[in-house]
Amino acid sequence: MESERAKVAELEANHRALSMELANAKSQELNKRRELVNASDEIDKLKMKHSREMMDLEMDLKQRSREIRELNEELRLARGDLERERDTVSSLKANVSQQSTAHISLTAQISALQAERSALQAQLDAGTSTISQRNLDLESALRQINELEEEVREGESIRRKLHNLVQELKGNIRVFCRVRPILPSDASPPTPDEPADAGADIAFPDKRDRKEIVMSSASSNAMGQERKEVYNFGFDRVFEPHSSQSDVFEEISHLAQSCIDGYNVCIFAYGQTGSGKSFTMEGGSTEATCGMIPRAVNQVFKVAQDLRSKGWEYKMEGQFLEIYNETINDLLGKGEFDKKKHEIKHDKSGTRVTDVNVVSLQSPSEVRSILKVANSRRTVAATLMNERSSRSHSVFTLRISGLNMHTGEQCEGSLNLVDLAGSERLNSSGAASDKERLKETQNINRSLSALGDVIAALGEKSEKNEKHIPYRNSKLTYLLQNSLSGNSKTLMILNLSPLAAHLNESLTSLRFATKVNNTTIGTAKKQLRSSN
Repeated sequence: MESERAKVAELEANHRALSMELANAKSQELNKRRELVNASDEIDKLKMKHSREMMDLEMDLKQRSREIRELNEELRLARGDLERERDTVSSLKANVSQQSTAHISLTAQISALQAERSALQAQLDAGTSTISQRNLDLESALRQINELEEEVREGESIRRKLHNLVQELKGNIRVFCRVRPILPSDASPPTPDEPADAGADIAFPDKRDRKEIVMSSASSNAMGQERKEVYNFGFDRVFEPHSSQSDVFEEISHLAQSCIDGYNVCIFAYGQTGSGKSFTMEGGSTEATCGMIPRAVNQVFKVAQDLRSKGWEYKMEGQFLEIYNETINDLLGKGEFDKKKHEIKHDKSGTRVTDVNVVSLQSPSEVRSILKVANSRRTVAATLMNERSSRSHSVFTLRISGLNMHTGEQCEGSLNLVDLAGSERLNSSGAASDKERLKETQNINRSLSALGDVIAALGEKSEKNEKHIPYRNSKLTYLLQNSLSGNSKTLMILNLSPLAAHLNESLTSLRFATKVNNTTIGTAKKQLRSSN
């Protein structure tokens, strides 16, 4: 019991203790609630205060944002100004660098010029000190010049001998072949029987020395089989259709030198009607188309002028003849027609024709004037082969006599430039239907045939065989006797038509030219005069 009472008492004591603790806990809870209420009030106050502060901060932040934007804009503008200033500074630095480089260069130039001035001054001083010595040297040099001029005159004499030796080694009758180009006037409309005019089959295989020409023709036999024939010819020089007048003259210009040196020179153009003989010899109105006659005359006058410095003085005379129907006409005679009878005379001094006008020539322009007069009086007529065909042979002769004022040496030479009338057949030329044209064609062909006979006789002549040369068979061959007999340096320019329609005439001309090229006529001799 006592133990139960003790337990009860202990329980009551625990109960009272717990009640007191509970009362204390409630009291503490109330205190905490009052504190929480107070804290809540404080929090509300703080929230209100914080809200007001936040509003103030937001307003301040917006104000700061506006200020920042303004500052950024100002900063952007400032950066742009800064970049421009930097560019300006860079440009100024570059200019300063260039000016510095230029200053350095100018300084160096000034130094160089000053050094050069000093050097020139030194040279001037040295030159001034040697003037008297130079005067002495000049006197000595003048003596040497006189000695050298004498050597030059001797050298010129040797050169003239060597030049003419070279020409002699090339052969006395040289032959050039020239094929003219196809012209617009060559074109003719085709017919049912005949096609339009076409070019002949012509080849030039020798591209290095240009000395060969090959012509080909095709024909059909009775069985209808085609046969092609090839003809090869070789000459001293062959000129293709594109060759210019200057190309041709370049090869013959040395002959003009020979006549100045005292030799007789003969250049004649041969070929069928319409092959370009007159163009080759006389040429056109421009400098590029100028023919062999005016070019040769210009060359002669030029060489004569050059030789004046070596003591040579030259006198030149010219005459212009034509042979028409075996009659000699003076193309420089007075009056519209030449009615005089002219005879050909050969003597030791050369060939001359009686009662012809010989004109003294002082310049190439005077030669061009007499050529113009002669051409206006030359006999021409139209044929089927050529609208304006020369019906006569023309012979222009330039006589040259020279005297060396230092040595007394004298020489006489002549330059004969011959434009032969065109060879043609009676049927192809249309001459058979015209009595006057028939007579002209017969005389032309007869004189050209006589020229062939002379060439053939010269080819057969030798030291043991004194064959008669038929110079007198034609006025043409008789006039050219000294040019063909070995007393002259002779060149024949064979002119060919490029048309297939003229092939037969071209082959005939080529065969004749080959015969001429194979003919030896002897060595030309220099024409000298005594100084008395």
